Amino acid sequence: MKKSALTCAVLALAGAGPTAADAFIDAVTGGKASGDFRLRYEDVSQDNAVKDASALTLRTHLGYETAELNGFSAKIEMEDVRIVAGQGDYTVGPTGYNPGEYSVIADPEHTELDQGYVQYKTDGFTAKLGRQVMTYDGHRFIGHVGWRQDRLTYDALKLDYAPMKGVNLSYAYLDQRNGIFAEQADVDSKDHLLNAAIDTPVGKLVVYSYMLEVDNGTDNVLDTTGVSLKGDTSLGEVKVMYALEFAQQDAEQGTVDREADYSLLELGAAAAGLTIKAGMETLGSDDSLYGFSTPLATLHKFNGWADTFLATPAVGLVDTYVSVGGKLLGGGWTVVHHQYDADEETTALDKLGNELNVVYARKFGKYYNAGIKYADYNAKDFSVDTEKLWVWVGLSF
Repeated sequence: MKKSALTCAVLALAGAGPTAADAFIDAVTGGKASGDFRLRYEDVSQDNAVKDASALTLRTHLGYETAELNGFSAKIEMEDVRIVAGQGDYTVGPTGYNPGEYSVIADPEHTELDQGYVQYKTDGFTAKLGRQVMTYDGHRFIGHVGWRQDRLTYDALKLDYAPMKGVNLSYAYLDQRNGIFAEQADVDSKDHLLNAAIDTPVGKLVVYSYMLEVDNGTDNVLDTTGVSLKGDTSLGEVKVMYALEFAQQDAEQGTVDREADYSLLELGAAAAGLTIKAGMETLGSDDSLYGFSTPLATLHKFNGWADTFLATPAVGLVDTYVSVGGKLLGGGWTVVHHQYDADEETTALDKLGNELNVVYARKFGKYYNAGIKYADYNAKDFSVDTEKLWVWVGLSF
């Protein structure tokens, strides 16, 4: 009887085998290839002792995502960055490239796995396991730093559940942060990310808690809990936008415990082809000894494109800004002015400078894009005068 049962099982598997195999092959071959190429020139001039920097680099992303099979799919994507035409007069400290000789341009040459994950989706639930791009809420706390040529990814398990329309609950566990300096700066971690987003009549309400810890055998907890509300409404022909956010942070390093707050107030209006925004973002300070930190953010997006404040000063940072943007010649332009001040000033640090940002970018046809971008930071009590210029062309499919 046991032999008969085994024979029946083998025959059943043999009968089902080709069908299952065909479905698997169809899923693998029925997927979608993707590519993204960005050739970019960057120039950096700083009022310090090192030489001005310039770089011409090409970033290549090539990927393939399978079709779904019983809710499962997979994706693999490679990333490569190369210096073009020998234009590599810049410093990348973490990789040991021209240390201390030029200003920093954070685009090292490298080739690595950018994404490689398995995904399962069913009835509003999505699970993704492996190396992946991950962002929450506009990149302010969790982003991919896609502005740099080597973007930030995570080795993680991410779970998303939408129990009803307008509600999304998300949890992620990260055990490695794959940073923007190739493998030399990758960090083992024990990070837990919680995010709940709810659409309300007055905008999207988000409650979050991001509990970060580098897995290096020391006490280095960085816990941030906050709430945000972002929305818009119409007043006649004028669209009014608003954003409010507040967060508290607890930073433990060994026996030292620091606390700091974060707040954002932004108002905007769009009419007649123009969009104007004004806001104040405050990264608070703990008695001028610690500044509110967002190590996994897409930092270039915030507090000025000169990247002067990638690390918040110990006195904190108050960024008061005004921006105006619109359409021109088939593309979009934006001009931003920042005024920087200390949150808790000292006799040495109070006025932290100001900055002008200008960008124009547009798409050409279905696959091509190009742009030019400029940042001019004028130092006061902090850092040094810095000018940066970028020009790029891209191809995506």
